[in-house]
Order: sequence, then structure tokens, then C-alpha cells
Amino acid sequence: MNVNREIEKRPLLPAGWRWVKLDDMCEIIAGQSPPGDTYRKTPEGLPFFQGKADFGEKYPTARNWCIEPTKIAKPGDILISIRAPVGPTNIANQKCCIGRGLAALRCGNEIEMDFLLFWLKQVEDDLEKKGSGSTFGAINRKDLEEIIIPLPPLAEQKRIAAILNEKMEAVGKARAAAEAQLAAAKALPAAYFREVFPKEGAALPPGWRWVKLAEVCEFRHGGTPSKNNCDYWSGTIPWVSPKDMKTDMLKDTEDHVSQKAVDETSNYIVSHGTLFIVARSGILSRHFPVAVAMRDMAFNQDIKALLPKEEKIISSYLYFVLKKKEIEILSEGIKKGATVHSLKSNYIENLSIPLPPLSGQKRIAAILKEQMEGVDKARAAAENQLDRINALPGSLLRKAFSGGL
Repeated sequence: MNVNREIEKRPLLPAGWRWVKLDDMCEIIAGQSPPGDTYRKTPEGLPFFQGKADFGEKYPTARNWCIEPTKIAKPGDILISIRAPVGPTNIANQKCCIGRGLAALRCGNEIEMDFLLFWLKQVEDDLEKKGSGSTFGAINRKDLEEIIIPLPPLAEQKRIAAILNEKMEAVGKARAAAEAQLAAAKALPAAYFREVFPKEGAALPPGWRWVKLAEVCEFRHGGTPSKNNCDYWSGTIPWVSPKDMKTDMLKDTEDHVSQKAVDETSNYIVSHGTLFIVARSGILSRHFPVAVAMRDMAFNQDIKALLPKEEKIISSYLYFVLKKKEIEILSEGIKKGATVHSLKSNYIENLSIPLPPLSGQKRIAAILKEQMEGVDKARAAAENQLDRINALPGSLLRKAFSGGL
């Protein structure tokens, strides 16, 4: 890259500012991994930081030490990750050894450390893109040297850095509050479930009983029509697979099959009100999706359909029972594979649930439906607030480095 030509292309800066290269402002210390036999797991020698995995919110945390360091960072040096991921930064708060996943930037007399740190956060995405062209997702010393910085006079740098530190601290507090609100909204469903569903083995209200799902549901397995037959995939019948199980109310799917596919293959159409659960997918490592069919649908072999016996259980009640049982199912009912997990054989069929009379089911389902709508609103509001807060740092940095603070 012709750096001087790049500087010429840059926008005009406020009076007294200038574009400079990083290596004109800083000493760059590229990390290097010492011999493996010099590593220690307990404090001996210098703390040894190897990459982003050692970074904290502002300062790194030592997990390893080195008794014969080769590359050393000093307190106040900026540590920047130069191997996947590229761009994140921390500040060295003690003398330390740095491995090849990091570089240390030691500021000279013309640049304020906090000012440079904020600029590096501003260009972090650009550095990541530069590193993505590498086989290992990395940038080198030359890439660092050619970073171009808009540099105001030192007093102005300190003023801008002080304002940004104050505003970023306020953003951090606002983010923590929004995250707490979001966590509280996410915790509400479990609290609501505890209010209406008895614990396993507990005494039940009059008219309730414990049943196995197989007593109140029929189960269906789906299939996949041959991908080689275009006629099978030219229809309008929604065909459910795990990738569609991202919503509680399933109105449509990514793929559709024809009536011919249903007639000639192992596909089975279920009607409105059927519950779908994922029986086999990597998603079962962390989540147990349940969705209600809002129209007639077909489904593949990784999905299991539960057809409530209407004289015994209503689909809306069954849906909430399964959502309440999610943690139990994930901990006890999943057979784990290397990449794909699956429900244990007959686990769902033998799952024990509390069953009130139909009138009680309707009442509970109505109450929970209203409560969950409130949860969804609270969660969406918290997520939107968090999104707005998370956008503030970028906005502040753009304003700061264009002379707008």
C-alpha cells in the first residue's frame, strides 16, 4: 500500500489535525512465543498473554506465565490481537510476555494512549477485514505500521480521550442496566410456569393426574422426498425441517413439497394445531424447539409431530407443558453426538406431565398466553434498548474523530 497516497485520499481534518502513520507515533513490539518448556501454569516469571482469549474488559488476565520471555510489553502498552480474531485491544497493566497472537503498541510523546486506543476501536472492523484475507485470519507488522490515524494536537487528544472515557463509562452502565432488564424478562417464563404447574411427584389439585405423553398424543415421523425428483419440490405444501423451528407459531417454511410427494413417499401431512418438536439436530445441544402448526404441513425425518387427542388434551396446553419441560428434556432426554444430537428413543412418549381437566387446561393456556405476550413485549423492549445502547460507542467514536466533540 502506498501510505502517502492513502493519506492524500483521506477527508480533510479540522484545523491543526493531521493524518499520520501508526509507526511514526508508536514503537511496535510484535509478539513471539517462547519455547514451550518455559511456560508455567502457576505464577513464576512474567504473565504470558497469547491472544484475545486472555483479554478482559480492559486488562488481560493471566492464565499462564513464562520464565524466559522473548517479547515483553510494559505497563501502559496497548495490546492488540493480530491473529484470529484480529483487532480487539486491551491495556497491559503489568510487565508481561506476549506471544505471536499479540503485538504491543508503545506510544511516543506525540500521541495519547487513550486517544490511540479509541481510534483502534474505531477501525477494529477494518482490521478484521484485512485479516480475513489471510489463511489464519491474521495481520502482520507491516499492516500495523500502515494504520493511518487522524491526529490533533496533544492537548486536544487528551480532551477528546477524557470525554470519550466519561461517555463510554455512562454507556457501560446503561448497557449493564439494559442487560439486567433483558435477563429479568428471560427469567419470567420459568417463574410463571412454577406458578401453574406442580412439581414432579407433588400432590396434584383435585381432578388433575400425572400421565405419559403417549396417553394423550399420537406421534408421527416425517420424511424427505427424493431431491432428484423436481415434481416433489414444486408444490405449495409447507415442509418443516429443523431450520424452520425458529418461531413458536409456524405459519410457513423455507421448503415446500407437492401433493405427489406426499402420495408417493413417506411424507405425512398433519393439520392445524399439531405440535412439532426437533428430534435430531445440533440445536438440541442448547435448545429444545417447540412449534405449533398454523396450517396443514408436511415435515422431515428430523422432526417429530405430536397430535393431541382432543378429548384428553388441547394443543395450547401441551405447548406450554413442553416449554416448561425444556430444561428437563435437554438434561435427561438428549443423546449427544459429535455434531448432531437426538432425542433418546421413546423419551418423549414416556415423558410424565400433569394433566388437569380440559376446562383447567383452557384456563391455564389462556393465562400463560397473556403472560407470554407480556414477556415478549418486555423482552423486545429490552433488546431494542440494548441495540440502541450498543450503537452509541460507534456513533461517539465517529463524532470524536471528525472533530465533533
